[in-house]
Amino acid sequence: MYDFLISPFIEYGFMRRALVGGFAMCLGAVPVGIFMTLRRMSLTGDAMAHAILPGVAIAYLISGLSLFGLTVGGVLAGLLVVALAGWVARSSHLKEDTSLAAFYLISLALGVLVISLQQSNVDLFHVLFGNILALNNAALSLLASISTISLIVMAVLYRPLVIECVDSTFLRRAGKSSAIAHYGFLFLMVINLVSGFHALGTLMAIGTLVLPATAARFWAQSLDFIMFIASTFAILGCYVGLLLSFHFDLPSGPAIVISMGIICILSILIGENGGLLRNRFQSRHLTG
Repeated sequence: MYDFLISPFIEYGFMRRALVGGFAMCLGAVPVGIFMTLRRMSLTGDAMAHAILPGVAIAYLISGLSLFGLTVGGVLAGLLVVALAGWVARSSHLKEDTSLAAFYLISLALGVLVISLQQSNVDLFHVLFGNILALNNAALSLLASISTISLIVMAVLYRPLVIECVDSTFLRRAGKSSAIAHYGFLFLMVINLVSGFHALGTLMAIGTLVLPATAARFWAQSLDFIMFIASTFAILGCYVGLLLSFHFDLPSGPAIVISMGIICILSILIGENGGLLRNRFQSRHLTG
């Protein structure tokens, strides 16, 4: 058991860096993911994960696989798409989700086109699916910095976000708090998706935000417990995914997301708070 569960992280530095990077990424992403699910913005987050691709692609053409360049490019592209989608939604009859979907499709196509100009499938695979096992000390510092910024901003916006989840009309009538909370939350989504991009790639980054938050809602009702359980599930998913990747020679990013997905499916089936199988057995008992 020691050789299987602990030894890889003791003997190999790249496994330790991957584990620390995964934990840092999860600590910043999980609270954002919980409010994404509460505000019914999970698919919006998925669209934004693809929207950062053209910024990353252009930065890649200019600076290669530069950590700073890819980060700045991804953040700027994500914020630009969010701003354009919001402006179109407020200036026309389109809903924000429709305008965001349109810009996300354009961004995704543009990003893949720009990356393909390099004619390198390896680089395209790296951008789309990431490689958490290749994180260096600079990448770990970046992930930790993004997580710290995310937690600080979340602490400032926590109260308005909770109020908006309960009664968005009240917050909208209270003044500028609604707009600040909305755009501040979109900023949090963008920077955490960029953080996830460095570890898991643009296609997998949304997994750490949505899957643990979804699973946790089947085990708790209060927001505090949901955050605690979701963080535990996210960290467990990173740990198990890295072990599967190491022992069975699997791609690390998909292995981590699959691990979180299995936790999510089990929670949907047997969770104490509305699990499908639990509800079915309880219904039979009450009927009897």
